Amino acid sequence: MLAEILEQPAALARTLKAQIPAAKKLQRALAAKRPSLIVLAARGTSDNAAQFARYLLEIETGIPVSLAAPSINTLYGAQVNLSNALVVAISQSGESTDTNFVLERAKEQGAMTVGITNEADSTLAKLADHVLLVRAGKERSVAATKTYTGQLLSVYLLAYALGSRFSLENLERIPDLAAAALTLEPEITTLAARYSFMNHAVVVGRGLNYSNAFELALKLMETCYVVAERFSSADLLHGPIAMVEAAFPVFLFAPPGPTWPSLSTMLEKLDSLSADVFVITDPRNKEAASVRRRLVIPIKPPVSKGLEDLFTPIPYIIPGQMLAAKLAAEKGLNPDAPRALSKVTRTL
Repeated sequence: MLAEILEQPAALARTLKAQIPAAKKLQRALAAKRPSLIVLAARGTSDNAAQFARYLLEIETGIPVSLAAPSINTLYGAQVNLSNALVVAISQSGESTDTNFVLERAKEQGAMTVGITNEADSTLAKLADHVLLVRAGKERSVAATKTYTGQLLSVYLLAYALGSRFSLENLERIPDLAAAALTLEPEITTLAARYSFMNHAVVVGRGLNYSNAFELALKLMETCYVVAERFSSADLLHGPIAMVEAAFPVFLFAPPGPTWPSLSTMLEKLDSLSADVFVITDPRNKEAASVRRRLVIPIKPPVSKGLEDLFTPIPYIIPGQMLAAKLAAEKGLNPDAPRALSKVTRTL
């Protein structure tokens, strides 16, 4: 797992270089048939990438985005009219049975379909009209890391194809942002030792980093067996904050930009409860410098007015991935082979 985390800058650069032609081809197809709705189908870590896609695509395109509930098709046999939709399936292996089923039914109804996968010969890659192929190489650890960030990058390319405001030049900086996040490894090793006895936690994110709250919590659950709940800062205040007490671990993604005011309010509330708060941020968020426990990623992403957090999700999740890998080692666990899990999960 740790080796694959360290491969991410190269994997992201490789994915971007190889998939720009595919993104431009998709751009031409979407210009001829612009969708009125985007539907995303995914499971597991890929579903967390879909959460990111929902935010990014709605922010950048104004097109409504929905997350598919595969059980509507697979268990209830309902027919959903997707004829004017763009249906996007996201799967590391490309063999997620119910995700592929959603895509197959959408194609039957005349929807344009896109597959995002790490496997060129997968069922998903053969089924979709257009494929954005993650070039992460073989991922051996059960816990997905480099394929998750590769999926996020592919979502940026999808947004570009749909007419986003950012340029390909902006995306070309992302591998360097990922490399900068990796320089925090010594600090994260120390952090893992501090949390070696943690068995429960809350992870908080909002907006474009909301998906990272889900992803870090998932990594803590599947590799470290930590019961990790995940919330937006708004949802945490609507009841669940009652479980937070003194020394309760809370991990919070705190980029600068539109989400910071609500996150700052959340930090004040958590401080009043004497929670054990740890913040992931970057140097542009000057106000977060007052937080005692924090990781400051040495990045300076390109900035669009009002979207200062636009390019933070990929570098921000990498310290979380490293924390999970190193915490598992501290606990004497093997993060590459969590109990009761396998690399490919097929469900209906």
